[in-house]
Amino acid sequence: MWCLGELGLAFTRYDIGHKYGGNDTPEFLSLNPNGTVPVIKDGDGTPIWETGAILRYLANRYAGASFWPEDLDVRTHIDKWAEWSKINIALNFTAPIFWRIVRTAPQHQNQDEIAKAIDKLGNMLNIAETQLQQHNFIAGDYFTLADIQFGHILYRYFDIKMSRPYHPELLNYYDRLKERPAFREHVMISYEELHVN
Repeated sequence: MWCLGELGLAFTRYDIGHKYGGNDTPEFLSLNPNGTVPVIKDGDGTPIWETGAILRYLANRYAGASFWPEDLDVRTHIDKWAEWSKINIALNFTAPIFWRIVRTAPQHQNQDEIAKAIDKLGNMLNIAETQLQQHNFIAGDYFTLADIQFGHILYRYFDIKMSRPYHPELLNYYDRLKERPAFREHVMISYEELHVN
């Protein structure tokens, strides 16, 4: 959704899965046999699932050169940071930290495991901190597809109650993302329905 907003594309959104259900219906499974979201269907095109594939499709089809350059070396550099973000940041935040804090009742939370996960993610964020000391965005001086793959977790990362390592450049970067209307509209949204008490 953030990418669609950044690219100014019109869309119709369908809320599927979680409390909405519908992801196990034949109709949805014909779009994505995994029964997971997100999925997009662009016009009469083939449905696309998997976040990275969706982002690259949108970038290839609709983005300008600064977001997804035509030069293979420059594009590959951006893609490298996007993949790094997905594998090292999103995967080390969502289940190990976010789900353990937000989706686990406090009396069942393992604080030692959460602390270890925060430490592991912090080590990965040290790499981002070094990169952001040199550039305004994660892959360089311009906002790119890599920022969507990296930056989408930061609202929840900074919003949930936990101790976190101090990364001043990451905080500055987050402040820059918060200035983007599409980030505010599509990322900085309530996740209250996910809380388990």
